[in-house]
Amino acid sequence: MNLFNQNNTYNYELEKLCRIFLPFEKIIFTEQPTESDVYAHTRLTKSDSRTQLYSFLKFYTQTAEFVDFVENDAEDYYKECERVLAIQLFKCFVAVTGYVSPWGILTGVRPAKLYSALCKKGGKNYARSFFKEKFLVSDKKIELCEKTYEREGEITSQSEKDSFSLYVSIPFCPTRCSYCSFVSHSVEMAKKLIPEYLEKLIDEIVITAQIARTNNLKLRSVYIGGGTPTTLSAEQLERLMKVISENFDIEGKEYTVEAGRPDTITEEKLRVIKENGATRISINPQTMNDEVLNVIGRKHTSDDTVNAFLLARKLGFDNINMDLIAGLPSDTFESFCGTVERVTALKPDSVTVHSLALKRASNLNSENIPRFESGVTASKMVDFAYDFLSQHGITPYYMYRQSKTVGNNENVGYATAFKESFYNVYIMDETHTILACGASAVTKLRQPGGSYIERIFNYKYPYEYINNFNEILSRKDRITAFYDEYRI
Repeated sequence: MNLFNQNNTYNYELEKLCRIFLPFEKIIFTEQPTESDVYAHTRLTKSDSRTQLYSFLKFYTQTAEFVDFVENDAEDYYKECERVLAIQLFKCFVAVTGYVSPWGILTGVRPAKLYSALCKKGGKNYARSFFKEKFLVSDKKIELCEKTYEREGEITSQSEKDSFSLYVSIPFCPTRCSYCSFVSHSVEMAKKLIPEYLEKLIDEIVITAQIARTNNLKLRSVYIGGGTPTTLSAEQLERLMKVISENFDIEGKEYTVEAGRPDTITEEKLRVIKENGATRISINPQTMNDEVLNVIGRKHTSDDTVNAFLLARKLGFDNINMDLIAGLPSDTFESFCGTVERVTALKPDSVTVHSLALKRASNLNSENIPRFESGVTASKMVDFAYDFLSQHGITPYYMYRQSKTVGNNENVGYATAFKESFYNVYIMDETHTILACGASAVTKLRQPGGSYIERIFNYKYPYEYINNFNEILSRKDRITAFYDEYRI
């Protein structure tokens, strides 16, 4: 679509607003009216006392337009003009498509964090009113924010000024899922890189532990993610996990390993994971519909998921998460409901429901791209998951959102009592420092007692990580310098 923003500089926010309805369409900013099948025009006209705001949308054969005014002396005038234009454009899209996003014009990654800030400013009633009236958020999503805000608060309160969590990246998978945009390589393509990658990763972990001790940082949680960590052999997993336990005090700490793909799980690997300190694993079916699994490039069946889960239970794992995705290609509302019901019957300790988000790097991005209509179905899916899981005692505890998500929906972690993932809350809330190791890992340094965040990026791809390892280590010098500057 073409987007012409006249007399305003709100390109970023208005582009995100358009992506609520057209998440995968290219949006072209024009410097003059340039019509196309989908074309939008926003305009600010400022007079002595007030500013006229105008928005127009052409959507194929349909059109819509709105006019509003903002007083020039309005509080946060610039932000208020931006908000009103976003509402106008939102209403234009609703008028021509009939689809009402339950999140209204809210496009941020961390709505619960914003809700928390509003609660601190004016209380829950103020926060609810702000979300509903200013952002047009539905009552159900406000309720979700409130529930996750309350449970997140219980977890974040346990973090201290010098707390940190450790993230370790294993960017390899047995095959690449069609929706995936993560930096992960199929084993067939990158198997030869794994031994050298593991050697470098172990070196980085040891050095990171030394840095943590130097700065008197206190470990709160460990997360080995990917990719699929169980792509490694049992021997490789054991070596990696022994290095972590030898260099970090993991006693009594939450320790998650993403077992992920059921086709990578064996009894030997599960025993290694359990014997080396992991307290939590994730077994991720994404869907329990075998036809959908085939469409997205998964090489396992729903029965494989069930068998892997039951094996983990047999070996004594008492904190198992399962990931699902709403809005997968060829999945239907009825099929998704069946997935939620079948997974719930296994009695997992937590379930994470993701909404399909397609990035440029995903294979699906160039295939059958969903339009806004698919958002209606995806919204019904996530609403069903919220209701059904909550009824079975698996309730929301953390939430985040991504761009280019079908239906502008959210990703929600649900858990039974005392089975929440502390790491998930810490990383999403940016509660404390995350020291990250491995390809594509991002260390996030949080100022002790403050809110300033600084990031240190590792190279993305395994071959870059290996070839530039000395540079990665030199960047880690910034951690100590950061704490020298900002420690209270």
